[in-house]
Amino acid sequence: MIKDFFRLVQNKMKHYAILPSLQSLLKASAFQNALFLLGILAFLHACMILSPKAVTASSSNAVNGLELPIYSVQTTQKKVALSFDCAFGNSDTQKILDILREKNVHATFFVTGSWVKSYPDSVKAILDAGHDLGSYGENYVSMKSLSVPQKKAELENLHRRVKNLTEYEMNLFRLPYGDYDNETIRTIKGYGYFPIQWTVNSMDWKDYGPDDIVKRVLDSDRLKNGAIILCHNGARCTPDALPKMIDGLSKKGYQVVPISELVLQSNYRMDAEGTQIPEDSFR
Repeated sequence: MIKDFFRLVQNKMKHYAILPSLQSLLKASAFQNALFLLGILAFLHACMILSPKAVTASSSNAVNGLELPIYSVQTTQKKVALSFDCAFGNSDTQKILDILREKNVHATFFVTGSWVKSYPDSVKAILDAGHDLGSYGENYVSMKSLSVPQKKAELENLHRRVKNLTEYEMNLFRLPYGDYDNETIRTIKGYGYFPIQWTVNSMDWKDYGPDDIVKRVLDSDRLKNGAIILCHNGARCTPDALPKMIDGLSKKGYQVVPISELVLQSNYRMDAEGTQIPEDSFR
């Protein structure tokens, strides 16, 4: 029995470097073996819970051999998505949440492992307010520079951390520094995540003032149906700019939504600009 079970879990356990020797197992008492088996069952159960789901997105996403993240979505609806990167600091997160509540707007917040660890109450507050929670990687590092096992660790560790804290299953991933290559995109998709970039960059982190932020977003020639707007929770001027930005988008006829409401979950292709396009548009 021990031998059969050992073979069953051998590959999985090797990945986590906690595989005891078969000889030591066979020498153990029946009671010790029973305890070990219970531990292995608990471990495998945890692996099933903590591993992201299999990819559900369309497989026809490569454009001229290039795997692309989602920069925008083709849609006839006047919708744009608002997103906030949460990697450094937390002084303004609650202010942003209060403004979004007052404006009756939901957005997407991308978090790192250290941010989740440092501000668990804010993570819960984001979810309690009905916003998306997306992954920014465990360590906010360029995914392009990592090996495949390291890429997987960036995804798995943060997914597990958020899952344990909130029971929330993330499926949106923003690429740190915007860096990616084919291997990175395939790895992200392989975990059931949608790789997300942005269409309009508010440049709020440069701290040029709230009026500059509003102008960059509202006057951008890239602002269109299906655009994704990038902001940061730690930028000093963002809370002051946010009400004017939302009001300005509304005056232009746009409904502000979280990314999960904008992206196509299946039956789509990508164009060379990183636009997610419904399959029907190619027929």
